[in-house]
Amino acid sequence: WANMCNAPLRLYKQYAHEGGTLTPMIAHWPRGIQARGELSKYTAHVVDIMPTVVELAGADYPAHVDAQTILPMEGVSLVEAFRGALRREDHPVYWEFSGNHAVRDGNWKLVAEKAQGWELYDLATDRTETLNLASGHPDMVKKLAAQYDAWAVRAGAKPHAQCEKMKPSTQSQLFDLDALVQ
Repeated sequence: WANMCNAPLRLYKQYAHEGGTLTPMIAHWPRGIQARGELSKYTAHVVDIMPTVVELAGADYPAHVDAQTILPMEGVSLVEAFRGALRREDHPVYWEFSGNHAVRDGNWKLVAEKAQGWELYDLATDRTETLNLASGHPDMVKKLAAQYDAWAVRAGAKPHAQCEKMKPSTQSQLFDLDALVQ
């Protein structure tokens, strides 16, 4: 039912496909957000909340607390989006949850489900991730895969090679519209 409730997007929460990651956000800040009742297509991520709060508070994000090294923030402040910016410039978005992982850079999204190989989508023309472009764009797959693995090391997430060793999910296979029915 999760797939049906999320139509036409692919898969659902826990997966890195659009059905699992595309979520609306409602922001209310009368003194800071000029737009009223408008829809923005700005791409944001939960990791953008901390940089937003730090910027609005005029605070500094620490590199260390006592003897503990603090990982740098991965996100970007949403203040520019609140002021009307239309797109996130030069800042990829990454996901990894239970072996399901992805990177989105601009309109390109490279995504994999646990033990499955990489899939590549152009979200500008295929928001529902129905046309896997990986075989036709091997250089883009290689570039985005390297970005993902660098992020995984930096953020303590699972690199693609480790995710590929995980047991595949049977839930998504039940709803795989491309699967052959015998």
